[in-house]
Amino acid sequence: MEQPLAPYSVCNLAAVNLAEMADKHTKTVNFEKLRETVRTGVRMQDNVIDATPYFLEENKVQALGERRVGLGVMGLADLHIYCEKEYGSPEGNQLVDEVFEAIATTAYRESIELAKEKGSFPFLIGKTDEETKALRHAFINSGFMKRMPEDIREAIVEHGIRNSHLLTVAPTGSTGTMVGVSTGLEPYFSFTYYRSGRLGKFIEVKAAIVEEYLQANPDADPNNLPEWFISSMELAPEAHADVQCIIQRWIDSSISKTVNAPRGYTVKQVESVYERLYKGGAKGGTVYVDGSRDAQVLTLKAEDNIPDTEEVVEVTEQPKVVLVNTIQALRSTNVTIGSEVGDTCPVCRQGTVEEIGGCNTCTNCQAQLKCGL
Repeated sequence: MEQPLAPYSVCNLAAVNLAEMADKHTKTVNFEKLRETVRTGVRMQDNVIDATPYFLEENKVQALGERRVGLGVMGLADLHIYCEKEYGSPEGNQLVDEVFEAIATTAYRESIELAKEKGSFPFLIGKTDEETKALRHAFINSGFMKRMPEDIREAIVEHGIRNSHLLTVAPTGSTGTMVGVSTGLEPYFSFTYYRSGRLGKFIEVKAAIVEEYLQANPDADPNNLPEWFISSMELAPEAHADVQCIIQRWIDSSISKTVNAPRGYTVKQVESVYERLYKGGAKGGTVYVDGSRDAQVLTLKAEDNIPDTEEVVEVTEQPKVVLVNTIQALRSTNVTIGSEVGDTCPVCRQGTVEEIGGCNTCTNCQAQLKCGL
């Protein structure tokens, strides 16, 4: 994610766990709960601005002047699964549009309420009433605000708004993993991983959401899950891009999203994905082609490399993620052990740490050692 910030701006990030917004009985989204969570999140992040000890005066001036926050999400893939919608499908994309419209409009309306209570962000206040009015009109006529509902635009002209920006989607690599849901906007990279025990034997482990599904459906075939259990590498690159563009409509700042492409994807095909992102309104994009780096998480079948193909990529081998392993003692090595790029992996002590898909990842055991928030 490349976050466009003004000089000395400060990132103030949080994420709504969308997995908790699903009604598992009706297989729908609990929009009332979602809106209430967003309202709470906006108020919490606005309070963080005032509670933060700023080390540089320039940071303090900018943060208090624009009052920028970035409320995002995690668990989007889980929400799809609980609602039995396939990520990237027309039905799934409709769900995504409805969810992010609710998040965006709720966040903006709550920030307007905060402006009524505490005042607008200072950079939107002029020296005279006429100047303030002009600033507010300029604000609502920016590219993003032109697409917002008219009642929100009119309320900003009348009352101002507490925060200059409200929404962003960070990777949530650490926090999403910590709470056991899919990270950021991404589909699950794999629903199966392998744990290495002290005797060196690998034990196959299913992702928590798969185990939950199998417990609720004991007759289900774990090797033939429903279509809504779709992983990143099974999804067409065009579908990845389209989901990002749908979400970007409702995000006033940046989005972290990786478009996974199959091995052998050509330069021309990569170009077409970036054009698709640009024409769809995305502010940026990342395309990762399988096989473009030495470290491989998945091995794929040969592709026909036909541009704009809608064929689903078939996974022939699942990744092996080592969580616990029998490793040599640290003092017996003469290498740098750590989580930075170029270090030796602290988990298996064999691989080298490289930046893969936004995370510092071991080239041997595929352990994700350091990701963005």
